[in-house]
Amino acid sequence: MTDIDRRKLLRGTAAAAGGALIGGPFLGFVARDAAGAAGPHTPDVALVDNIADLRDGVVRLHVPEGFRYRSFHDTETPVTLDDGTVLPGRHDGMGAFKGRDGDVVLIRNHEVNGPVPAFGPADAPRYDTMTGGGTTTVVTSRRGEVRRSYTSISGTQMNCSGGRMPWGSWVTCEETVNGPDVAPDFTNAPNTALTKPHGFVFEVPVRGEATAEPITAAGRFTHEAVAFDPHSGYLYLTEDSFEFPSGFYRYKPRRNPMHTGSLDNRGRLQMLAVRKRPNLHLEGNQVRGATYDVKWVDIDDPAPSFPYTPGEVAPTSNDDATVYVPKQGWEQGAAYFSRLEGAVYDDGVIYFSSTQGGGDPETELGPHAVDGFGNGFGQIWAYYPRWNVLRAVYQSPGPDTLDFPDNVTTSPRGTLVVCEDHNNDNYLRALTRKGALFPIALNRMVSSTGTPRFDDEFAGSTFSPDGGTLFVNIQASRGISFAIWGDWRKIGV
Repeated sequence: MTDIDRRKLLRGTAAAAGGALIGGPFLGFVARDAAGAAGPHTPDVALVDNIADLRDGVVRLHVPEGFRYRSFHDTETPVTLDDGTVLPGRHDGMGAFKGRDGDVVLIRNHEVNGPVPAFGPADAPRYDTMTGGGTTTVVTSRRGEVRRSYTSISGTQMNCSGGRMPWGSWVTCEETVNGPDVAPDFTNAPNTALTKPHGFVFEVPVRGEATAEPITAAGRFTHEAVAFDPHSGYLYLTEDSFEFPSGFYRYKPRRNPMHTGSLDNRGRLQMLAVRKRPNLHLEGNQVRGATYDVKWVDIDDPAPSFPYTPGEVAPTSNDDATVYVPKQGWEQGAAYFSRLEGAVYDDGVIYFSSTQGGGDPETELGPHAVDGFGNGFGQIWAYYPRWNVLRAVYQSPGPDTLDFPDNVTTSPRGTLVVCEDHNNDNYLRALTRKGALFPIALNRMVSSTGTPRFDDEFAGSTFSPDGGTLFVNIQASRGISFAIWGDWRKIGV
């Protein structure tokens, strides 16, 4: 980027208060009013409360007029896949790929923690025999009618989100640093039964079989999501470290996977820092038009292992293991974020969410064991690889507007679909390129015992390849998946 271009970019961040932060001539989002209320470009979208699930006639979601939905793989009761697997719950991140004859292939994460036996048949790709996370592959119609389903990788842990790769793979991410070499995490469950270290990313191809080998060079930390830039060949990675600051990373494979068709394990991991402003607290409230010129610092030891005696609790605490990789970046001035979660690439931009960003800056790095690191209700960030510029494109003014953004995806028209994850009513919300934020679905799940599940989070939003169907999960111990369809263009999505 030339100095002239950079000055134009910085001047382009014209004034905007409160909700969205205005973009320059090529930066997408524009302003809304100071309260974050709907601006003149906001479509008039009202959610309807009487549209029933086409699977069984039960109302589980509120969606716009004219929209329909069907649920599938509802683990309120046991679900058995075609390979004999009893489907785990905790349906989380998910990617959609083109199948045959108009069908859709979904690769779906299951965010299962703890030392439990791996799911799936013995001949399925498996990393660690003693932990219960992984991915399942589901072939459906565009209306959520399941054709077949099976285990695609198992023996991983806390598979939170990930990212869809343009060569035909899903990269699934472990949101943990557990392993036999690390002491118990927040659950206090011992890690002594685990057979492998965790905290890595794994590639799961749409066709063919996963190797179940981690990309260790992409780091051992509390991964959340990834987004791939096909022009540079970089994989961008978010970190969701609840008790400590989180970092934004990039991984450059030795060879561009657009040419090889897979990620190699010989690349370089780096972490984002703001030029001339070391350790900047980006989790804090962002002023209008916040834009930053950034650089990248190397992580020299991305995949640590720690000393331990098999069968005994390891001497390295989970907190120390959690900060081992990001601390290498902090020591070189890397920026602090709050709980980075969803990430997606769209038209030359990497968008990612900060779940608790936007409040008063933290005064201590942690651990913040009760409320997490960050005092706000959420931010949406954009990184522009071509110019090495970071920009805050949206900051929530309060929980009624946007409450803890998590997974994100984009529609064919570039609208962001944002999943909420908090302990109140959880919505799917749309954030358009013109800065309008509005709801497109509301969770109204009720358990079989009559208990409301309105605070179960949305996760795994992903559009079918033709853009007509939005697939999304409810992430809970009794997970469920949905297909939602209608005239997205009409409502501004």
